Amino acid sequence: MVEFITVVYLIYSFIAFYFLFLFLLIYFQNKQEFFSYPKPDRDYELTMVIPCYNGEGAIGGTIQGLVDAGYRGLKKIIVVDDCSKDNSYKIMKEYEKKYPELVKVVQTPKNTGNAAGAKNYGAKFADTELIGFTDDDSFIEKGSIDKMVGFFNDEKVGSVTCSVLVHNRKKFIEKLQSIEYKVIKFSRKLLEFVDSIYVTPGPLGIFRKSAFDKVGGFDVNNLAEDIEITWHLQAEGYKVKMSVPARAYSVAPSKINAWVKQRNRWNIGGLQTISKYNNDWFRKGMLGNFILPFFVFSWVVGLFGLGVFVYRILRLTILNFVSTKLSVEAQTAVLRFSDINLVPNVLIFLGVTVFFLSFTYTIMALLNMSEKSHYRRENFFTVGFYMLFYLLAYPIILIISGYKFLKGDRKWGR
Repeated sequence: MVEFITVVYLIYSFIAFYFLFLFLLIYFQNKQEFFSYPKPDRDYELTMVIPCYNGEGAIGGTIQGLVDAGYRGLKKIIVVDDCSKDNSYKIMKEYEKKYPELVKVVQTPKNTGNAAGAKNYGAKFADTELIGFTDDDSFIEKGSIDKMVGFFNDEKVGSVTCSVLVHNRKKFIEKLQSIEYKVIKFSRKLLEFVDSIYVTPGPLGIFRKSAFDKVGGFDVNNLAEDIEITWHLQAEGYKVKMSVPARAYSVAPSKINAWVKQRNRWNIGGLQTISKYNNDWFRKGMLGNFILPFFVFSWVVGLFGLGVFVYRILRLTILNFVSTKLSVEAQTAVLRFSDINLVPNVLIFLGVTVFFLSFTYTIMALLNMSEKSHYRRENFFTVGFYMLFYLLAYPIILIISGYKFLKGDRKWGR
């Protein structure tokens, strides 16, 4: 009788192979269009909103980056101070004085407790056809907005995202996140080819204002409001697009505890979104037929993979310990030549194959990323560490997030 864990491992391998081959097939069928973007058929008027809470270290650069972005349809930059306790508001006002026709600074009546609240508050001051959002620690590359707005030529497009990359890359954990962001960016573009982008990230997202208003803006109760609004747009029949050449650089966590806190927030927000749209399985177009199953299965695969890995390691360790102990007590050979099995185990073969394909996919993602020249290419050691250790932390963090979610922990964690 086949061992239960073997069946689980085979199912896990099948799902992993399925998604890997699916993504590779999508890439090779669409690689000629990977970096393309439509030219706008008119000058779309745009309002950009920057929510800020205690962002004195980067808010000035974020505002200046938008001013220098070069998009001539940019009518207003709304900077929202969410009752910061540092000098953020003072810095904002300096830029308002510097660019009085372009920058408008507003302050929420009281701290909203999350980015969604500040974003929605800033959106009240926008009256343009398009509205965009960026975080208070993100820096938009010049010309990026011009490479995004052309997608709105299609009236069915509700939002457009860009390539989100890591700005700070001195520490090892920052370099690992840089690889992660590039793989995510690569995967997100592939998902666009099957109308299944599931998030419009905070560092830079542009929305059709009428679509934004139709879905009621951002969900202030969701810790990952950028995921939830994207699902909401998909549920309403809107398309979500991505411009790969458009780039926004975001400040990534530089300490382990900050990284864990951020990933917990992302995961809890994702679980909230799954719960909210749980009745849409195999309904509402690609949301129910692909996005929701893909989102859930990708997490399940990660958890199964960790579970199988831990089980195998513990089982092997315990068996070797018991065998060694009994051999010593019986004064027999601990290891005999006949015990050595040089025949490859099919499960080991599948595991190695999945790893090799995943490694190939990661390399493809990195090779398909062009960016500012002063950023160095990732070295082999960093990529190897990312594959062998960094990715193993994902399911562990997911377990912690799941526990917090079930416990009702919905803190933003500012």
